[in-house]
Amino acid sequence: MTNLRIPFAALLGLFFTALFFLVAIFAPLIAPYGYDEVVSNGFWEPGTSEYLLGTDGIGRDLLSRIIYGIRTTIWIATLATMLSFFTGSVLGFLAAVSGGWVDQALSRFVDLMMSIPSLIFALVILSITPISITVLILVIGLLDSTRVYRLARAVAVDINVMDYVEAAKLRGEKTAWIIFREILPNALSPLVAEMGLRFIFSVLFISTLSFLGLGIQPPQADLGGIVRENAEGLTYGIGAALYPAITIALLAISVNLVADWVLARTTSLKGGRG
Repeated sequence: MTNLRIPFAALLGLFFTALFFLVAIFAPLIAPYGYDEVVSNGFWEPGTSEYLLGTDGIGRDLLSRIIYGIRTTIWIATLATMLSFFTGSVLGFLAAVSGGWVDQALSRFVDLMMSIPSLIFALVILSITPISITVLILVIGLLDSTRVYRLARAVAVDINVMDYVEAAKLRGEKTAWIIFREILPNALSPLVAEMGLRFIFSVLFISTLSFLGLGIQPPQADLGGIVRENAEGLTYGIGAALYPAITIALLAISVNLVADWVLARTTSLKGGRG
């Protein structure tokens, strides 16, 4: 009988991950003020009963900015992760099943893309294109799909030589059937765990771009942009920039705890089948 008990670390990760996504979904209902609403004449005011985390450098409620920043960051990271996994896994499976020149062409192109540092590549693209949420999702998702491709191809190469895949080929099944009905279900374990890591990569990547000024543009907020807006306050001993930074770290740790548990769970279930 399978043990359904969830470790404490995984429960903690699930709780905070769910909390972050609930905040992202219901941000307009939770935030005390609008994301660009100036509520105080004071700059970097300390926390009070009215402004729990204080205000930022131009008098906006910092808690409201962080709540909307969570929404924007998670929205972009989720869509970019979905794009990277769809693109990377489908192309990786296709390369493994097709072999020959298809495999060589796709793999060499991915090697070329991975030889260029992702951050530099993104900075070059964003410096010559209009910056919007759609562009950010496309840039992050497509750059990250190269990592997913390598994993998906490596897993699919091993699965592709299994007897049940060979039997499907002998039955005359088409490539799409083999990919989605034979390979994908047996490749989910490492892909699901990798999805958590890729999601966190997207969160950190968009935060980095915003911190450098090439991500979400003001007055919209994301967590990296809020750190950038308040970084100057650290010079005066004001910790407003620390709150969004801690939020990024907590989100990363929470999702990683869930991803580790999912990997251990799916691996043990797979190993227990007879």
